Amino acid sequence: MKNSLYLMFLVVVFAVAGCATSSDLKMVRSELNQQVEEKVVAVNTRIATLQKEQEKNTETLASLRKGQANASADFTELRDQVQQLRGEVETLKKETSRDKDDREKIDSLLLKINFIENFLEISKKDSASDIDSSALAKDPSGKQGKAAIYATAYQTFKNGNYPKAREAFQGFLAAYPAGEYSDNAQFWIGECYFFEKKYEKAILEYEKVTKKFPSSNKVPYALLKQGISFHNLGDKASAKLLLQQVIKDYPNTSQAHIARTKLQEIK
Repeated sequence: MKNSLYLMFLVVVFAVAGCATSSDLKMVRSELNQQVEEKVVAVNTRIATLQKEQEKNTETLASLRKGQANASADFTELRDQVQQLRGEVETLKKETSRDKDDREKIDSLLLKINFIENFLEISKKDSASDIDSSALAKDPSGKQGKAAIYATAYQTFKNGNYPKAREAFQGFLAAYPAGEYSDNAQFWIGECYFFEKKYEKAILEYEKVTKKFPSSNKVPYALLKQGISFHNLGDKASAKLLLQQVIKDYPNTSQAHIARTKLQEIK
């Protein structure tokens, strides 16, 4: 900046004094132009650097958001798998023999599942552990009452009382046909029938999940369980179609992995 002012000062002095030659003026102008060009190049370089940094930051932010979304989806999927495993183990406990060793092994599995559930804080949506038992009486029409009804039904399901749990979920859907817990309630109705080995009815209830709640995260589970139900009924053709649909529509999920394993079992 000081050099530029100095050169401009020389131009004025030469012009006023009348002693500046044309070559002197050209020299001064040339130096001024060179300094201006250098400053323009420096500014453009800085702008380009800032743009690259902004693009990099934008990509990093997008990557973080994507990672967060994937982590959230994985957590939800893991939580649902643990819940489903609990139901299957509790069903096995009822069906197993009275052999003491067998029952002790199953009880040990249930304790491990309880530990995992507590670690994952599964109670946030599908458990009654964090909801006051008097919530419904205090707030019969509010959100807390809605959560309490659902949580009570789910706790009944976890306890292995499938007929009572099914009735509770059906009552919940009658009062709240569409909402935060409605897709889950519909799915658990299907699960109640499944664990009661009423596979025809389970298939119909799973179908309601896919039709009424097509964007629910329970849809791939419902399709998978439909396929397994058909297989249990001896309808291998229908089972294969549904398992293949899971693989096609949800290729990178644990449901697709299970579907592939099941397909290998079906000859």
